[in-house]
Formats: sequence, structure tokens, C-alpha cells
Amino acid sequence: MQWVRLDTAFPRNHKVLALLELKDGHRAITAYICGLSYAGEQNVDGFIPRAALPFLHARVADARRLVEVGLWLDDEGGWVINGWSDFQPTTDESTARSNKARIAARARWGKREETA
Repeated sequence: MQWVRLDTAFPRNHKVLALLELKDGHRAITAYICGLSYAGEQNVDGFIPRAALPFLHARVADARRLVEVGLWLDDEGGWVINGWSDFQPTTDESTARSNKARIAARARWGKREETA
């Protein structure tokens, strides 16, 4: 997936506001947004492996804060972004959309080649 959804009300979300009250809470917010990007790019349906934290500019303490406010959930080997499938397309949905677009593009470009 080349994009992820981020609610325009995200900065006012009560969980985000709770993070801002914590020491270094802004770091956890950065980790959350980078986690969305990572999960979307990797097509992992919201799973963040512990080994990915450096790529999210995050530390274990940031992950703990995200769990504390309910943005991430503990999972074996890492965390899951809470509500991922409610707001983001799943890997299966993204794959189906890509396949549909690929078929449509072939049909469109194939027709153009025939008329040329």
C-alpha cells in the first residue's frame, strides 16, 4: 500500500492529548505515525515487530506509552496498531484493489494499442 489514512482530527484525539501530557509523549506520537507508515508499506495488517522500532524512530519506552493510552496493543514479538482494520485496508483488500487496477490498466492500454 502506498498510503495510509490519518484522521484529520488526530491531533485532538484524547489518546494523543494524553500522550502530550507525558514526558517525551511527543516521541510516542511520532512512533505511532511512523508505525502507520511502516505497517502500510510492509502490508502487515498493523503489526509492528519489535525489531522495527529503530525504523520508526522509536524506543521501547515509546511503544509502552502507545500501549498505555491504547493506540497499540501488545502482541507476540511486537505490537498491533489498535483498530488497524477499522481504518486501513487489509492486505487482502489492498491486493484485490491492486489486481483490479492492473486488469483495468491492461484493458485500457490494450485497447489503445489496438487503435494505434
